[in-house]
Amino acid sequence: MVRPNRPLSASPTSAPPIVEIGVPRIAVDLLGGDEAPAVVVDGALQACSVDPDLHLLLVGPRPETAEIMSVLDDHCRSRVSTLDVDGVAGMADPPVLAVRRHTTVFAAVNALVAGTAQAVVTAGASGAAVTAAAHGLGRFPGLRRPALATTLPSLAGPVVLLDVGASTDASVSDLLWHAVLGAAYAGLVEGVDIPRVALLSIGSEPGKGDRLRRETGARLGTLPLPAAGRYVGLIEGYDVARGGPADVVVTDGFTGNVLLKGIEGAYALAAGGGPVPFGVPRAAALLGVGGTVVVCHGSATAPDLAAGIALAARLYRLQVSATLAAVARELPVEAR
Repeated sequence: MVRPNRPLSASPTSAPPIVEIGVPRIAVDLLGGDEAPAVVVDGALQACSVDPDLHLLLVGPRPETAEIMSVLDDHCRSRVSTLDVDGVAGMADPPVLAVRRHTTVFAAVNALVAGTAQAVVTAGASGAAVTAAAHGLGRFPGLRRPALATTLPSLAGPVVLLDVGASTDASVSDLLWHAVLGAAYAGLVEGVDIPRVALLSIGSEPGKGDRLRRETGARLGTLPLPAAGRYVGLIEGYDVARGGPADVVVTDGFTGNVLLKGIEGAYALAAGGGPVPFGVPRAAALLGVGGTVVVCHGSATAPDLAAGIALAARLYRLQVSATLAAVARELPVEAR
């Protein structure tokens, strides 16, 4: 288990005991997202109704949590607990504030550290979520920047794209880590045999792209990848949505976030300008920290939040974080 960089002080009061593996308790940030808390509550309860084994820890202001508990039926109430927290890490706030004051995302991560939750879901500021998770849960040894990974549908099957916004800057070492984590994630979560890993660039010919892409590509060609993965070279943006050349696409968080939102916009346009169609994910798993954290899009709808919670429950049941940590320990030192 990855040790936290430092302990967090807040902890849920009157929280239920830790449940066994296979029965996840998800700490849900009620104040994360553009339409919080109403849409978050709706999504959380939708997820709870679909998964009869799911338990929820709703983290938010007391008036909202008290109102929620008062309207739940007995069956749902037995699977929902609350943690009263008023502070929120706003979209415009510096991410470091997430660990300097008592915010909902801070408290949700702390519940995971304390063992009173097994996963965290938030639709709040991704920077705050990543910062709180990195400080509270710890990063894998040698990893500088965790990555947000999302799975996109394509005509040729699922495509894991990372990073989609955990960090706007990246080094060669960061992208190598993303390749390792992405290959392992594709095998574990998407069931991909022998994941094909590609590096996003402005052309597929060898040597295309900036210095970061050229240096990373040269290193990826010799880096052993988990799940018997193999590096297949460079691909362009349209290959991500079309699928085919690769199962895992590696890039920096700035480029990945721009690409993801462009794909979302294209899908919405194809749907007549309405909501992003079902099947286009609005949630990403944070890879490289010592616990399960899922970050949903800030404009997520209730079904989006429900899907994010379902993803967090699945990642916990599959013990993805622990498996990725084991993979990281086997990574050659020269690749870190």
